[in-house]
Formats: sequence, structure tokens, C-alpha cells
Amino acid sequence: MSARTLAGSTGAAQATVLGIGAYRPARVVPNAELVDAIDSSDEWIQQRSGIRTRRFAGPEESVQMMSVAAAREALAHAGIDAGQVDGVIVATVSHMMQTPAIAPAIAHELGCDQPVAFDISAACAGFCHGVGLAADMVRGGSAHHVLVIGVERLTDILDRSDRGTAFIFADGAGAVVVGPSDTPGIGPVVWGSDGEQFDYIRQTQDWRDVMTSDSPTMPALTMQGAAVFRWASFAMAKVGLEALDRAGVTVDDLDCFVPHQANMRITDAMARSMKLPASVRIARDVADQGNTSAASVPLALHRMVQEGDARSGDLALLIAFGAGLAYAAQVVVVP
Repeated sequence: MSARTLAGSTGAAQATVLGIGAYRPARVVPNAELVDAIDSSDEWIQQRSGIRTRRFAGPEESVQMMSVAAAREALAHAGIDAGQVDGVIVATVSHMMQTPAIAPAIAHELGCDQPVAFDISAACAGFCHGVGLAADMVRGGSAHHVLVIGVERLTDILDRSDRGTAFIFADGAGAVVVGPSDTPGIGPVVWGSDGEQFDYIRQTQDWRDVMTSDSPTMPALTMQGAAVFRWASFAMAKVGLEALDRAGVTVDDLDCFVPHQANMRITDAMARSMKLPASVRIARDVADQGNTSAASVPLALHRMVQEGDARSGDLALLIAFGAGLAYAAQVVVVP
């Protein structure tokens, strides 16, 4: 019997981020609008989180609508037509249908030509997971241009009376186009999970319990804030340093630090633990956007680009962490 050999696939030498886009809902919600329901104050919220305002989506600002808007800006920035996109990855936990995924609908509305399209659920770490997957797809030859979208409508699963979460979470979408490059533009991803801490961030009820309840209510996000703060502030600094090491750079080479916009105190603690030089510009989008889970890293990077804090060619460390507890980090070249 003769031996048979399968053909392999060959992709680009390297992958890079070619363009970035964002969508922020129109409605700006100040702390004063939330404090009565949680028996709090503007001062308490700012001291605890650094958040002054956040964005809440209106009825017409759906997960799909926000994703399409962010994606169109990213495509325009990259100079890529939708027809050239052969992969769409959507990171979200707030697309409210169990199936189908929202990615194929987004791809169709954009005018993509039947790309591979799927959702991933890694909560706040989802976007960085998506970038890691997209880079591997481009280098492996299974796609040429991949659209990665982080999008959330967390207000659909938010308990407005929960003092631990009501002031934190918000809505929005961010997107990047990942494509081929002759030189490395996306460093190796460092990712993992700590399932022992699975219950730190979770929805309040299993859907089966909801459906069998005499008084069903929408499950809401809940979080053990102090435990998450301790884990993220210190364990994630080690992940960030590992991502730098695997990319072959040091903190002194870094231009921008773009962590998941969970909480300003966590961002500051991570920067101290990593001993980032004063020259490194740090994303602080959470102050006026809130925590948008999978959308927070691309939204934060987009703001830095728009405001001139991140310039084309800069090296940026992206790191995200959240429910699961899942995490992912990589160094990228700013488009």
C-alpha cells in the first residue's frame, strides 16, 4: 500500500494590526445617575474605580449595530474592503441568543464574501484571545485578513441595584483588522485560565434555573470585587512581563500600556508591579467609558490613537483578564 501525504497550508511570514475602529454609544451616564439605587456617591465611585461617566447603549444600539460601525472604521483605517476579509471573530458575552453566533450576521451586513465567522466567549479577555487567534490564522494560512471585534451590551445583564457592579459595567464596541506583514506586528500571545476561581465573576443564575423558576428574572453579572482586585493587580503583572519577554522586548522598549479597563486602581497596581517607566503612556479609558468587558482593550487603544497618545509604529502591551478567570496578553505594533 502506497503512503499518502496530506497537503499543508502556508500563510504569511508574519501578522500585524492594519487598522482599528470603535463605536461608543451616544448616551453618557454620570455617576450621579446611579448613586441613589446603590446608596452611594460620586466621590465613592471615583475613589473605588476611577470612573466618572460611562456609555449605555440605546434600544437601536444593538450588539450587531455597534460591531458593524466599529468594523467599518477599522476597515477604512486599514484600507481594506469588506470583500477581502476572510475571517470574522467576535468576542462577546452579551449577544443574547445561544445560537446562532452574531459573527455571521455582522459579516453579511458588512458585505464580506462568506468568511469563516464565529463568536468566542472569554469575557473581558475575549478581544486579546481573538487577536491571538487571528494572528495564528494569518500566519498559518487559514485566513488572509481577519476582523476581530470586541463588543458588549452589558447593560442588558446588569443589576442596577448591585452596589458591586452597577457603576462599573457599560456598553460599546472596538475592532481591528489583522493581516499579513513582512515583519512581526503581533507578538506571541500569553494566555491561560484559573478555573479554581471560576465563581469570582459570573452570572447570578443558570438559564435552566431561570426557566424553571416561578418568577423568572434575567440573570445578572455578579463579582467578588476584592478577590478580583487582588488577583488582577499582581498575577496579571507577571503575565504582562512574560508577554514582553516572549516578544523579545523590555519595559524600556514599550511605548504604551493598554490593559483591560476594569478599574483605575488595578491599572495603577499593575503598572507599579511591572515597574513601567514614566515614559510609557497608559490607557485610562475607563474614566469616561466604564468597563466594557471584551470591548475595553480596543476602545482604550482607539482613544489613545485618536488623542495622539499612541502613534503608528509604537509598541503597545495589550493585556486582558476577567471571568473564568481567563487572561491573554500580547505586544502589538500600533497601526
